[in-house]
Amino acid sequence: MRPPLTTDEINALILQGRSLMLDWLPDNALLDDMALLLASLANTHGGMLLIGLESDEAIRGVRSAPSTIDNVLEAALMLDPPLMIPMPQPLELGRRQIVIVHVPAGMPNVYGLRGLYLRREGITTLGLTPQELRRLMIERGITSFEAEVATNADQSDMDWEKARAYTRLLNIRDRDVHKTLERRGCLVRFHDELRPTNAGILLFGKDPQRHLRGAEITAARFAGQTLSDTFSREDITGTLPDQIRRAETFLADHLRKGVRLGKTMERDEQPEYPMEAARELVVNAVAHRDYSITGDTIRLFIFQNQLEVTSPGRLPGPVTIDNIKDERFSRNPIIVQVLADMGFIERLGYGVDRVIDLMRAQNLRAPEFNETAGGFRVTLFNTPLVAVSRRQAAPEKDDGLTLNPRQEIALGYLHNPDNTRITNSDLQNLCPEVHPETIRRDLADLVARNILVKRGKKRGSYYMLPDANGLEPNDPSE
Repeated sequence: MRPPLTTDEINALILQGRSLMLDWLPDNALLDDMALLLASLANTHGGMLLIGLESDEAIRGVRSAPSTIDNVLEAALMLDPPLMIPMPQPLELGRRQIVIVHVPAGMPNVYGLRGLYLRREGITTLGLTPQELRRLMIERGITSFEAEVATNADQSDMDWEKARAYTRLLNIRDRDVHKTLERRGCLVRFHDELRPTNAGILLFGKDPQRHLRGAEITAARFAGQTLSDTFSREDITGTLPDQIRRAETFLADHLRKGVRLGKTMERDEQPEYPMEAARELVVNAVAHRDYSITGDTIRLFIFQNQLEVTSPGRLPGPVTIDNIKDERFSRNPIIVQVLADMGFIERLGYGVDRVIDLMRAQNLRAPEFNETAGGFRVTLFNTPLVAVSRRQAAPEKDDGLTLNPRQEIALGYLHNPDNTRITNSDLQNLCPEVHPETIRRDLADLVARNILVKRGKKRGSYYMLPDANGLEPNDPSE
């Protein structure tokens, strides 16, 4: 439960004015007006409604906070389905009392009043078009695009060899492939005949992209840190299982390899990101994207400093950026179940925790999760945690930190609790193919950028990490 806002925080919000997620009404507002405004917030991104304001300069307050709270709850219950919100809270503003109403993000339904469905756009409340209403119902899991009959598709569009191979995987007595796919939701009875659903075409179709445009992965490796004309690209099509396998091959071919150090200080050549973490992101995108969006593809973009997986469709149902590690909801339960049967995905979770753990185990910073205008993006970074902490400790000296692989190895070496110092010879042993002068310049560069501190002179010199305050550390060996 979110802590109550203070008077200063509410005053600051009022000064900013009405917005996508903030609006207000006077105390004498009609219940219908209050209900429709609550519905528009719930149908968009949630937000806050302040009762007792006519404008940012006219705070009239409410006559009776308990009566106003009763009116708010009555307005919420007028909606179809009834809107369940946290208990509204009264707050003193100067000598006036207002009522604060929170509408959480990620509500599980689409809310209307007597057949009217609204949404927020900026500070305006607008009616949902039939197309927008259908899209929102799919996003929130009220209707299922994957379970709909695939347009212009029949059983001849199914690859029955793949379907039979799937049936053989299942530990069931009845191996009738048609009954199996019908039970799984890949076939549905329509006008007295079995027809493939969108999920059936995606999982077992001969040519899924002929029926569902955009149901593919665009994979690309770029030379620099941004989109550029120098890249290697592959358009990955076919069934969803085939796409996952081909995406894994693309990752294996295009992730750079580098030397990393384990706790035993053994040199281990690993890809710049944990392969399992990158694979998990691809599987999640394939399993959970919104396939009703036909104008975009899943995008797997690898840059010099990060890897991005972007999937069409915002987070489904009650899932938000804040609760993504804990909330479990899928808009494609049929696809998730079949991919789980095939061993691609864990049925009970998204794998977010696993990705975070894999990145931490390789001493890399945690992934970032972001909702875009029409999709969802996860970003992995190949910057070591120790480099991130140094950047945070001295941002004014270390802005735009970029490390080469040898410098990452040096910092990884020092990140091990057993190593308090590193010498030119140590780094030379870790990078035997590199010229000694290059090693010297790499370490000198880290010193110049206040990432390392140099101690000793000439042949006896060595390098250490500064302490948390950026000061020279005490050498325990002295």
